[in-house]
Amino acid sequence: MADKTKLRNDFYDAVNGEWLETAVIPGDHSSTGGFMDLVDDVDEKLMSDFADMKSGKLVNEDPLMKEFLKFYELAADFKKRDQDGAAPLKPYIDKVEAVSSFEELSKQFKEWSVEGLPTPFDIGVQPDLKSQGKTKLNVLWAEGGGLILPDKTYYDKDNQAGPQLLAVFTQMVEKLLTMVGKSEDEAKKMVADAKQFDASMAPFKKNSEEMSDVANLYNPVEFDEFVKQLGEFKIGDAVVELLGEKPKQVIVTEPKFFENFTKMVNKETFPAFKNWAIVNVVRHLATYLGEDFRQVAGTYSRTLSGQKAAMKQEKSAFYLARRIFSQVVGDYYGKKYFGEKAKQDVHDMVVAMTGVYKQKLQNNTWLSKATREKAVVKLSAMDIHVGYPDKMEDVFKKLHTTTAAEGGSLLENIQAFSKVFTEDELSKFNQPVDKEKWEMSADTVNAYYSPEGNLICFPAAILQAPFYSLKQTASQNYGGIGAVMAHEISHAFDPNGALFDENGSLNNWWTDDDMKEFKKRSQAMIDEFDGLPYAGGKVNGKLVVTENVADDGGLSCALGAAKLTGDPDLEEFFVNWATVWRSKATKERKQLLLSIDVHAPDKLRANVQVKNFDEFYETFNVQPGDGMYLAPEKRVQIW
Repeated sequence: MADKTKLRNDFYDAVNGEWLETAVIPGDHSSTGGFMDLVDDVDEKLMSDFADMKSGKLVNEDPLMKEFLKFYELAADFKKRDQDGAAPLKPYIDKVEAVSSFEELSKQFKEWSVEGLPTPFDIGVQPDLKSQGKTKLNVLWAEGGGLILPDKTYYDKDNQAGPQLLAVFTQMVEKLLTMVGKSEDEAKKMVADAKQFDASMAPFKKNSEEMSDVANLYNPVEFDEFVKQLGEFKIGDAVVELLGEKPKQVIVTEPKFFENFTKMVNKETFPAFKNWAIVNVVRHLATYLGEDFRQVAGTYSRTLSGQKAAMKQEKSAFYLARRIFSQVVGDYYGKKYFGEKAKQDVHDMVVAMTGVYKQKLQNNTWLSKATREKAVVKLSAMDIHVGYPDKMEDVFKKLHTTTAAEGGSLLENIQAFSKVFTEDELSKFNQPVDKEKWEMSADTVNAYYSPEGNLICFPAAILQAPFYSLKQTASQNYGGIGAVMAHEISHAFDPNGALFDENGSLNNWWTDDDMKEFKKRSQAMIDEFDGLPYAGGKVNGKLVVTENVADDGGLSCALGAAKLTGDPDLEEFFVNWATVWRSKATKERKQLLLSIDVHAPDKLRANVQVKNFDEFYETFNVQPGDGMYLAPEKRVQIW
């Protein structure tokens, strides 16, 4: 146990100090620590198993696993990838170069959409957040085109990182274009045009803080009106073809983008758009070619995160194959390394945690009886997903690898799979939402709450030490996985989740006075974090408020659950909370996350949240004047 004086002044550093001094960030990582250690462990287990399967040492007769291994082998065959050179990419560049106007592109919009070629905006099929009742339907959504820089704020005049990143991007793409046969002058012109088109979109895009406000992403527009906003980019017929019927409306996440669409997309801007599209095709697909291409194509993202070296070839092939066959790999991991017994045990833990949460809601002193009762209804209706899904999604049964012996290249397979996934998503238009669908695979070290599904999900891979272990005490487990479970439950009652009812619909179930009080308390959480110095920048309290409200509720509930064990060791509880958040990251990664991540930095999650609990002060005898002291009136308690 760390020195008590240190614990009272900087809890996170006192708990993790020794580890921080010796921890080394691997060259192909941008961070190491709590979550990342588990990720590395999962990777190691799976890569070892798959190597044994490839050599015949380990037999697996699952046809989906066999398909995965065929693709993994193709991805790892760098000799073949190097031999193929730029040839697999050429047809996609040719396709973009052959288009001469937006009018012509409109006619090819269906094809471009299913092949994942770049268009000025993205469409997709997602749940209708306002459909009432238990059966929800999937509807058409539209969002503005993606930007080169990670967030709109990077385009601000006073943002110093923006121009530096654009310089790296420019150098990288110019190099890639010459590698696919363009002259240096052509490459320079193409990248300059791409940056010009990108800059024309930036003013009309939302930044990360605006995108984190879920209610403001729901903007229904009549379909005919939407098509009218697109000017000469007449894609109405293509969308009807893609969906099999004409949609009544489109849910638009960025109304300003579409209201100003013809300023960006018109006859004059077509040449710049076309070069923007070529640049995007090359930068995104070059990574699936040979080693030279992979190294160059990763330069920008490595600069963005501060990663010093590209991932080793074999591991990059594993990551690629696993990303595409996500549920297949997850199913294998979950069944082998987690199993049915653990699945039931953890499910029981979550049920117990929701029971503690229910008590907290029933005993709540600042909500009216009407809102308290509705909150309990929502909690009782919450679905729980643990470990791995009970059934495999049908889409994974449609993935068939064309091997090298059959004349297939890696890029052709990637594009074929991308088409399968896109067509599968589009086929769900106007169909009921599948509540059994998992948004994460079982081998993912994470967890989530889905407001539109009103469900919580805990994949198998997070259910390990330091989060959870039979070798840990109950207090340690509550400070780890208990707080994570209650964190996800709390998302149902964070500033976004609270707007959804028990069926996952945007539907107000609060009294006006209760909502006013909730907003006041959420504002106190914004204020508690806003402006805190970190990594040479400052925390944006609004960007991180939903996760902080969930952390606050998670700790509060886990603390309550630990106390129910009779004789909890709160020292162990709080220390494991700080241990879970230990991390060491590159300066670049810290700065990137500060701009775009809805989570507060790990150190602040560990340190600031505990200051809100009287039990923390009692456990470690924290007094006024100590670094960890916060005056009682400033302590934020919501759930």
